[in-house]
Amino acid sequence: MADAGRPGDPGPAPGGTTPEPSGSGPEADALEGIAELDLERAARRGYPEAIYCEGKTAAQVRAIATRIAEARADGTTTGAVLFTRASADHAAAVRDAVPDAFHDEMARLLAWPPTPPEPTGGLVIVLCAGTSDLPVAREALVTAQYLGRPTRLAVDIGVAGLHRVLARRDLIDSARAIIVVAGMDGALASVVAGLASAPVVAVPTSVGYGAAFEGLAPLLSMLNACAPGVGVVNIDNGYGAGHLAAQIAAPCPSD
Repeated sequence: MADAGRPGDPGPAPGGTTPEPSGSGPEADALEGIAELDLERAARRGYPEAIYCEGKTAAQVRAIATRIAEARADGTTTGAVLFTRASADHAAAVRDAVPDAFHDEMARLLAWPPTPPEPTGGLVIVLCAGTSDLPVAREALVTAQYLGRPTRLAVDIGVAGLHRVLARRDLIDSARAIIVVAGMDGALASVVAGLASAPVVAVPTSVGYGAAFEGLAPLLSMLNACAPGVGVVNIDNGYGAGHLAAQIAAPCPSD
């Protein structure tokens, strides 16, 4: 994620000049004091930097999107860039810079370029416990899609009706990575892990009544899952789950 500072800036070089970091120059002046983008991340680790919009102003997000578009045009960066936790104002700012950006309003996520890459690797499935969990589930789903994986989504299959989980056994068995998104008691992750051979990435959500403590209850439940093979990301972190699942399901040399 892009941060808002520039720690570790090199001091003046001999002769009184300050060396410019990669991705800087006249076109990057608008980002001075806002962000130092990691435009080479896709080349270095296979996945581009994502931009976490919450806490940033619309003007800051617009400047970042503009620099990314310039870097894409000159070949400095590749791959689809995701703008996460985007409000309506953030979305408008991104589209000022890249008008054709894909926007999933429910997930609060934008992606540019708008077309996901051709899917490769194993199937990532997203199992969403309840309809109220759907914004986080869609963030995970779209993230995995734009990182290049085939994806499927199943909604409203929480443990209050186990027959709904069992009806998806064929889907569960076909997955290389499974994302489980659940609030309240968070029990779905352990149930699915007990059925599946694929690893489970569990996402606790802040959905639930008072004693759910805004996601703390499902977080602790998932961390204490009885079934092995469950990894847990932060509360409501659909992006992190989608990214991890996409890496798990990445193509093997034999694929």
